[in-house]
Amino acid sequence: MGNTQIDQRRIGRRITPQRAQFRRLAESADIGTVTRAQLAVLAQSLTCTGLINGTESHLLVALINTAPAESFDKSGRPIVFKSNQQLAFEIGRSVGRVSRMLSSLFDVGLITMQDSGNYKRYPIRNGDGEITDGCGIDLRILIVRYAELDEFVRQVRAEKKAHDAALRRYRGALRNARYALSAAAELSEQVLGRIGSRVERVSDFVGAAGKASSRMLRRATAILEWIVERLMQLPRRAAEVSETKNTTCPHVENGMHIQITTPHSFDDSSDEWRSANAEQPNSLKAGSASKWAFEESLRRRRSEINQPQRLPQAMVALQDVIRAVPALKTYGFEPSSWAELARAVPLMCRFAGISEDARARAVEQMGEQQAAVAVAVTLEKYDRQEVSSPGGYLRAMTDRAAAGELYLARSVFGLAARHSMEVRH
Repeated sequence: MGNTQIDQRRIGRRITPQRAQFRRLAESADIGTVTRAQLAVLAQSLTCTGLINGTESHLLVALINTAPAESFDKSGRPIVFKSNQQLAFEIGRSVGRVSRMLSSLFDVGLITMQDSGNYKRYPIRNGDGEITDGCGIDLRILIVRYAELDEFVRQVRAEKKAHDAALRRYRGALRNARYALSAAAELSEQVLGRIGSRVERVSDFVGAAGKASSRMLRRATAILEWIVERLMQLPRRAAEVSETKNTTCPHVENGMHIQITTPHSFDDSSDEWRSANAEQPNSLKAGSASKWAFEESLRRRRSEINQPQRLPQAMVALQDVIRAVPALKTYGFEPSSWAELARAVPLMCRFAGISEDARARAVEQMGEQQAAVAVAVTLEKYDRQEVSSPGGYLRAMTDRAAAGELYLARSVFGLAARHSMEVRH
């Protein structure tokens, strides 16, 4: 016969480094600084934080109320010696469920536990009858962490209150924007359709408003309120007027703007502006950004391979980009530095429907700063409904950048000139 192996029963509860740290932390408790009533109220409030669920909160309150009130006074020792069977009877759950919940409370640092060899819970007293140690459920860590957990509860409640306020304001702004669209009779159908599509894009991006973050709701609300102001033809705010006066190129009629603006009039050039070749003033072949732009750029590159190397691309100022792309402000982006603009690129791509691959290719080919400008230009033209495929448009710009034939400065100043003329008229 082979040797019979006898499974040894594990002695005590499994100890992890985190649980050992909680035990050490409990030993530093300053007993007498927090009352039992305060801990009971805290245990009931912890459910709003997601740290524990309602049943675990019920068990924790039962443990706190089991410990005598004087055990929370100085020289006291708040340890519970009830068995899992008795606790299960008091909260109406099974013994196994209580054991699992006690482990969960131990893992999140709301209790600590010391098991005996036979899993019995009992106190160890000195000659005067005072409890000096014991095997049971120790509540001292709640005293140590009371200030931290109480502040956590207050923070969660404040965030919930702010989220509810942002949600109410967003829903009101969305309702006002749709009402303003139906009431704006003096605008053309084309303009109303463009503004209406912008409102619906904001609504689609937010999705289920109740699940959206407060930051997203505030940003969407700002966009919708700005749209309502435009629909109601309210005068611009003082901040916007001062920003326009402080721009580096406030006049459209100067020579540089005349040189970089396309020869097509704004009323009849929607097809011309929709093309990826709208970057250059002499573009005669218009259409959506497509494979043609790449093939054409490669053909021109091969024909000019023996020509002198081109000069580096002209750089534009951040204020020029902001002035040329009012869609940045429309969608809630107000970058104060190139780094902030670069960080906003992924979100701008989501607004415009540009894939991650197209964005990554643009960054790889142009660098972060130039790619951010290219994405901003694409977002502006998509917002104006001049580009039907923003992803294809950005890919075409990337291919032209690879061929050395992309002139972002011309696009930026051209859009700035166009926006200035629209504002003046």
